[in-house]
Amino acid sequence: MLAQQIRNGAEYDLYLSANERYVDQLVQAGSVWPDSKVVYAEGRIGLWSSKKLTFEQLGRARHVAIANPAHAPYGQAAKEAFENRGMWQWVSQHVVYGENVRQALQFAQTGNADAAIVAWSLIKDNGGQLLPAEWHRPIRQSAAIPKRSPNREGARKLIMFLLSPPGQKMLVQAGFSHAPTTPQIRPASPAR
Repeated sequence: MLAQQIRNGAEYDLYLSANERYVDQLVQAGSVWPDSKVVYAEGRIGLWSSKKLTFEQLGRARHVAIANPAHAPYGQAAKEAFENRGMWQWVSQHVVYGENVRQALQFAQTGNADAAIVAWSLIKDNGGQLLPAEWHRPIRQSAAIPKRSPNREGARKLIMFLLSPPGQKMLVQAGFSHAPTTPQIRPASPAR
């Protein structure tokens, strides 16, 4: 929704997305400054279950919640993890799809699902189990500055902070992995 709003001219200062594809589409549409696009971290997935099920025990779960893999990168990563472990064929018959990771987690927390595979950042301090990064493609958290941003310099400074050692430390503490590279952000693009 936010990407569509930016494409339609919304004046946001900064766009942060777990789906790098959405940022790339905004670059292609000319809605964000191409030289402002960076990958600032990589997301991780984890398992949360009120029944304390492990990943291997999900075969006996009544329902497993994930975000919709058609548009949610954490849902796509969950599906890839199940495929990697040879479990998707069975699990796909028992999946409950949330519109996003928060809704998928809510399904498990309210008992409408026995477990949820969601963003590690949501469950790392609530009894979650971190799943191996090798089970899915990287979830590249990306950012870009919309061309209609009223505060491009402030947005650029926030990106620079996210890429800095203190920013990376904060992101790791929140449940993300370091940015895969250390991109250089250029000065804010010219004013309109």
